[in-house]
Amino acid sequence: MTFIVVSPLSRIAEMAVRHKARDMISLIAKEQAFHRPGVIAAERHLTLAMNDIVFKGTGDLVAPDETHVQGIIDFAASWRQETPLLIHCWMGVSRSPAAALITALSLAPDQSEETLARRLRAASPFATPNARLIEIGDALLGRSGRLVAAVRAIGRGADADGNAPFVLAIRDAACG
Repeated sequence: MTFIVVSPLSRIAEMAVRHKARDMISLIAKEQAFHRPGVIAAERHLTLAMNDIVFKGTGDLVAPDETHVQGIIDFAASWRQETPLLIHCWMGVSRSPAAALITALSLAPDQSEETLARRLRAASPFATPNARLIEIGDALLGRSGRLVAAVRAIGRGADADGNAPFVLAIRDAACG
């Protein structure tokens, strides 16, 4: 089964090695310095510079926008799915879970948003997907508000310390 590993920045090397990931998406502030794990080739690494905010015009912070979400969708389409996709942000709680949902729906559009959101919550009691990324992903994927509603229905995740990576299957095991 194809899956996504969602991780905080502090654990990306460990998660890449443990899960044998060869593709990675980084959703990180533009000034945030970090090292790409050696098992991830530069051409299989997408870095999207954005802050974990939901409104544009918040000082010098970069709000997620359509180009970021389209980048996630395009990178997901290029992922061969032979090994897991590693997606990370600073804490692994907001931007990266949102990107994981967008990736899963872009690759398996026939699945229910509600089922996918519940699968996310089962995988991580801490995930609180970034609302702006979810809204843009919903629009770009033509989900007619269903992804937004599904994420709202699972509610805010529990408080997190940024040390809780998790695995999200692209589709429900019962669906194949």
